[in-house]
Amino acid sequence: MDLRQFLMCLSLCTAFALSKPTEKKDRVHHEPQLSDKVHDDAQSFDYDHDAFLGAEEAKTFDQLTPEESKERLGKIVSKIDGDKDGFVTVDELKDWIKFAQKRWIYEDVERQWKGHDLNEDGLVSWEEYKNATYGYFLDDPDPDDGFNYKQMMVRDERRFKMADKDGDLIATKEEFTAFLHPEEYDYMKDIVVQETMEDIDKNADGFIDLEEYIGWQAYEGGDCRQV
Repeated sequence: MDLRQFLMCLSLCTAFALSKPTEKKDRVHHEPQLSDKVHDDAQSFDYDHDAFLGAEEAKTFDQLTPEESKERLGKIVSKIDGDKDGFVTVDELKDWIKFAQKRWIYEDVERQWKGHDLNEDGLVSWEEYKNATYGYFLDDPDPDDGFNYKQMMVRDERRFKMADKDGDLIATKEEFTAFLHPEEYDYMKDIVVQETMEDIDKNADGFIDLEEYIGWQAYEGGDCRQV
């Protein structure tokens, strides 16, 4: 497969791997755009370049010589080739594009994992997370800033229990990822809706009235987010 054929294949896989249903679902956060460039292969493959590498990583390639770029791409292709047969399949390419666009999530999980797996057993229990996150504030129930950390802890515990599929209050890395980024997991959608309702429903009557909705929109800067 020559370079142009590879880029054409990449373009098709980009469109397929990242397509989504058109209906909007729950409001949580912004998905990062694949690229701010025009997706027109007749002009260039810059959009696919961003999708393949991730927009931030693609910027570093702009600083490389053609030889350096080719060498680094060769290393990336070896990572994409999951079965190590010397060929990149369409499925392998789709999986890589998905990974490249979600890299920030994996990096966030890795960073937080190191700070919460206190006994370094490859798992994070609720007690570990609670102590690492709230230990100081539990010792001082009336912090100077007046923030209700106990209320936040209750909310975190509820989300942790939902992410913890086997109910042992000990999270694997996959469960911990669902806890930190519930918008990425179908089985966490109910907690996303519940937390969103609680954020908007200021009088806690179980309904969102027009005033609450407008107030939330103003606070969010008019940002209707979706999963």
